[in-house]
Amino acid sequence: MNVRIARFCLPLLSACLAMPLAIQAQTMTYHSPYTASSARRGTAGAQTTAQIKSNPSKPFSRVSLGVGVSPLGIGFLAATNVNRYLDLRATGNFLNYSVNNITTNGFNVNAQLNLASAGFAVDIYPFHNWFRISPGVLFYNQNKAAAIFVAAAGTSFTLNNFTYYSGSGANAVTGLGTFGLGNGTAAPTITAGLGNLFPASGRHWTFPLEVGVAFIQPPTVTISLTGEVCDAQGQNCVNVATDPTVQSNLAAQESSYQNDIRPLHTYPIVSFGVAYNFHIRH
Repeated sequence: MNVRIARFCLPLLSACLAMPLAIQAQTMTYHSPYTASSARRGTAGAQTTAQIKSNPSKPFSRVSLGVGVSPLGIGFLAATNVNRYLDLRATGNFLNYSVNNITTNGFNVNAQLNLASAGFAVDIYPFHNWFRISPGVLFYNQNKAAAIFVAAAGTSFTLNNFTYYSGSGANAVTGLGTFGLGNGTAAPTITAGLGNLFPASGRHWTFPLEVGVAFIQPPTVTISLTGEVCDAQGQNCVNVATDPTVQSNLAAQESSYQNDIRPLHTYPIVSFGVAYNFHIRH
């Protein structure tokens, strides 16, 4: 009799003891990154998007590296996650580009564009989705251009709507112009973007798009000329570096160019790129 009772009670006792564990396991299953069907298929390691969202990565556990293009040049980025609403991002941009044999105001111009900048931004995801707002700063800004002006001997050119004729031989007018974007000073930036660099789905590849502005210092233009200018007959030549009338018209021409580029004080940023993210720790 006792043996029968024992045979009956032991399984019942085991079931009673197992019940709390089953309840706990079921509670864990509610938050578990595994689905019942995947468990039946032996794929208990597969995580779903919703479960990854409920179990975000630890701060500074993921890194994203990317490339892109914008009016600042060819860009590179490196970012890390802080939490589901915040990432930190560093950027660098550069571009060297030459343009030759441009004609303007009677001058033949060879120009060299040199863009180089580096910045830092905080990516804020207010809705924890693909949309972000990113305040930041360009702490390194060496965006500029230089140009060489040449007016062939005897050819005409204009300064401030006044026509001059370049001197002959070694006295032909040549010049150097510089164009500065921000004068090397730091500039605050603000952008809005599409594309989370660290998707909650766990995807590695992303394609971020960003639109905004950098509030740089007013752009600058400087032009210096050497040589002589003459009248239409090649007579009455004067030195352009010392003649007050030529220098006055040159200053007025600089001012005109400066007004033309003044809107670049609010420098546009429109960038598109590709990035790859990965874990550096779990």
